[in-house]
Amino acid sequence: MTHDTSKVAETPVDTGGMDLIERQKRYLVPGISLYYQNPLIIVRGQDRYVYGANGERYLDFFGGILTVSVGHSHPKVVQAIVEQAQQFLHTSTLYLTKPMVDLAERLAQITPGPLSQSFFTTSGTEANETALVMAQLATGNHDIIALRHSYSGRSHMTMGLTGQADWKLAGGGMHLPIRHTHNAYCYRCPFGKTPDMCAIDCAQDLEEFIQTSTSGRIAALIAEPIQGVGGFITPPAGFFEKTVEITRRHGGLFIDDEVQTGFGRTGKPFGIEHYGVTPDIMTFAKGLANGMPIGATIATAEVAQSYQGPTISTFGGNPVSMQAALATLCVIDEEHLVENARDVGAILRAGLEELSDQYPVLGDVRGMGLMQGIEIVRENKIPAPELASSIHELAREEGLLLGLGGLYHNVLRIAPPLSVTRTEVQDALLLLKTSLKHLTEQYPQLKSLPPTRIHYR
Repeated sequence: MTHDTSKVAETPVDTGGMDLIERQKRYLVPGISLYYQNPLIIVRGQDRYVYGANGERYLDFFGGILTVSVGHSHPKVVQAIVEQAQQFLHTSTLYLTKPMVDLAERLAQITPGPLSQSFFTTSGTEANETALVMAQLATGNHDIIALRHSYSGRSHMTMGLTGQADWKLAGGGMHLPIRHTHNAYCYRCPFGKTPDMCAIDCAQDLEEFIQTSTSGRIAALIAEPIQGVGGFITPPAGFFEKTVEITRRHGGLFIDDEVQTGFGRTGKPFGIEHYGVTPDIMTFAKGLANGMPIGATIATAEVAQSYQGPTISTFGGNPVSMQAALATLCVIDEEHLVENARDVGAILRAGLEELSDQYPVLGDVRGMGLMQGIEIVRENKIPAPELASSIHELAREEGLLLGLGGLYHNVLRIAPPLSVTRTEVQDALLLLKTSLKHLTEQYPQLKSLPPTRIHYR
């Protein structure tokens, strides 16, 4: 399980090696965890590959947590960054700049429905918090509903939105008017129903949930079309249609968190478009600028009218980030990357399902487009985080980078740049298969594991 030396593309880079790791432990807070037993030091990225300090090459199928949307160091994005940096780097929102207005106009053109007015920040956390304030101001209501297993950010309020205990530092947001309802987690249906009925039961439960767990008048429901950190939980058709209808009937707005699903990731321009629902507010970050810091909140003119301020974002609307985002959106259009995510994503999905038929430890395969998750289990669907971690390590040794997630820490998250090729997907599937073969050599009992995957999508 060593790298093919033909894949070594450059000479080693002196980063300090173990000294760098020790310095990280000494000078950065301990809450910043690192992937892998032997942390990976990345020194360069190009297209769908990143390179380690010793010159080793990795096929990147996590893309900086679904952030590198058009490939590492895409020349058009780099050129836009350089050209803007040579003009000026910063002004704040107190001054008018063309890049900020250009991006706001572009978002108004490509988002669904009558969404038209934006506010820019530097992260998804800020984008989501802005959306919550907008919803409360616009409705005059205070109660917020989020979904279990969700992740919304690391501020006090967005930790409150997050539906996973591990991500609530010091009980973040526990005393805010936020309640968590069921998501349609079909593989582990909270109502014990079959997958074809899970979405109906989970959605209909929202009616009684609002009547018993809130004041009865809510400000908003905030949800990710596919939950990211939650392990790529993907509700089936019907779920959002029903929950949004109930939300609006009780005075609330629908906030669509597209931080991970936006801009083609799922095979449509936005994840919510798979469900035929038009949001009142949408939030973005990550892949919008291909790695440059950015957050964006867009709302209908009616909702935005309530957001009078005064307000400011010192680094929101940063001209370099704005130009990077404009260039990224241009590349997505010019290279037909939404269609690529749909078509190549179908190849990836078929390959993962084929692997799951061969290796029952792959209990659930879910997602859309180039956002695919695999839940790792033992018999009777018992979560197996230790096996997920082993596969994660083994894949790295083979030259493939994946993500981890899920409430039980047992989901492999697969999300390459939208520009990934069919050949690279086939390469990744082969590397994953090799990793699974090595896993069964380490754990022979897995060979006799009964089938655990259910076929519902």
